Amino acid sequence: MTVNDDSFTNWKHREEIAESMIPMIGKLHRERDVTVLLHSRSLVNKSVVSILKTHRFARQIAGAELSVTETLPFLQALTALDLGPSQIDIGMLAATYRADDRGLSVAEFTAEAVAGAVGTAGEGRREGRDVVLYGFGRIGRLVARLLIEKAGSGNGLRLRAIVVRGGGDQDIVKRASLLRRDSIHGQFQGTITVDEENSTILANGNAIKVIYADDPSAVDYTAYGIKNAVLIDNTGKWRDRQGLSEHLRPGIEKVVLTAPGKGDVPNIVHGVNHDTIKPDERILSCASCTTNAIVPPLKAMDDEFGVARGHVETVHSFTNDQNLLDNYHKSERRGRSAPLNMVITETGAASAVAKALPDLRARITGSSIRVPVPDVSIAILNLQLRRETTREEVLDHLREVSLTSPLKRQIDFISAPDAVSSDFIGSRHASIVDAGATKVEGDNAILYLWYDNEFGYSCQVVRVVQHVSGVEYPTYPAPAV
Repeated sequence: MTVNDDSFTNWKHREEIAESMIPMIGKLHRERDVTVLLHSRSLVNKSVVSILKTHRFARQIAGAELSVTETLPFLQALTALDLGPSQIDIGMLAATYRADDRGLSVAEFTAEAVAGAVGTAGEGRREGRDVVLYGFGRIGRLVARLLIEKAGSGNGLRLRAIVVRGGGDQDIVKRASLLRRDSIHGQFQGTITVDEENSTILANGNAIKVIYADDPSAVDYTAYGIKNAVLIDNTGKWRDRQGLSEHLRPGIEKVVLTAPGKGDVPNIVHGVNHDTIKPDERILSCASCTTNAIVPPLKAMDDEFGVARGHVETVHSFTNDQNLLDNYHKSERRGRSAPLNMVITETGAASAVAKALPDLRARITGSSIRVPVPDVSIAILNLQLRRETTREEVLDHLREVSLTSPLKRQIDFISAPDAVSSDFIGSRHASIVDAGATKVEGDNAILYLWYDNEFGYSCQVVRVVQHVSGVEYPTYPAPAV
């Protein structure tokens, strides 16, 4: 047998193993609200090839490819346990098992590592938390996709309605079509049908009521059977407490804004300060996509090296706020054609750092350039550190943070030398450290942070909503602190 034959046989064997993993992953998710992860990447609803690619990607952060032959025994062990709602990372299970020298079997080690989730199958099994989307643009539709994907057993977040302004004939059909097909993020994973008579979109069995209203005060959500809901405002029309309070109608308990909040509205970056949300807080903001991209790595750098001051320059994809062709705009430069120009503009991300990281003593400044790409941006974070270091030390630290720390869902790490912006479309992390572009000299470090300003940010929004709704399930093995 030739080397080529050996490689092909090995591939077919791994395909067979990955195929056997799919029903186990699906059953855990559907029946027990258990999300199986591989180094923070969900394996739920993934294809055979996607599972194999996710295992291969582990070499970027762990230094070596992870094989399905290593992770399958841990997945099999999980199916034998009485698990409750949780997230379980089989990549981390395999890594920590290799480092364990007690001679435990895979089953014994797994049971010990996820002990907090064992015997809790009845816990968290309550009626799902209702969610309403106010606005159905780029972020609204991506958040909808995520909520539908994460429906699981139906005991978590349940997308019950979207509120939009009336758009004329066949409005609901057109909105369903925009949810079904996306020029950047591809096809919706599942089936979508429209019940025009009842103004309802059915997506993977989720009945989503489409409510038409021009003003928050015009809606009584209890009339649609909605109660104690979290409303996600995707319009950005109201940003202060007074304006957002208009959403606190019958049936709505909390309001989450997908834009930077003003005044005393808390700006939350999940992974950094979400644990500061007060239980009785009814209005909060998820800040901006750029704030979410820079704050986690800024915290990681400050924790290890100290940050004296910094500047962030964002090279940002164009947005719906800009014009396709030159036309009037209230901002001086944003009126110029977005697909044809680089446009210098402002960013509030730097000033928002103080709200998310109040203990950071460094002064952070910022500016932004909009460029002719429709999605994925990059933040260049130039930091003066409080001690001298080396490039190797910085990269080792950030790689470890991306793999084992509480920020591993926010910070990703890539060492591919040929990576470009389109490679990060669909990334679920708040930002991705580009190792090859990182520069360090003495006490100066320059980080290049990619981020999907649409999808990665939407994932952060959903994480915040899960947290305030009490359905942010614990992750096992627990991240290192």
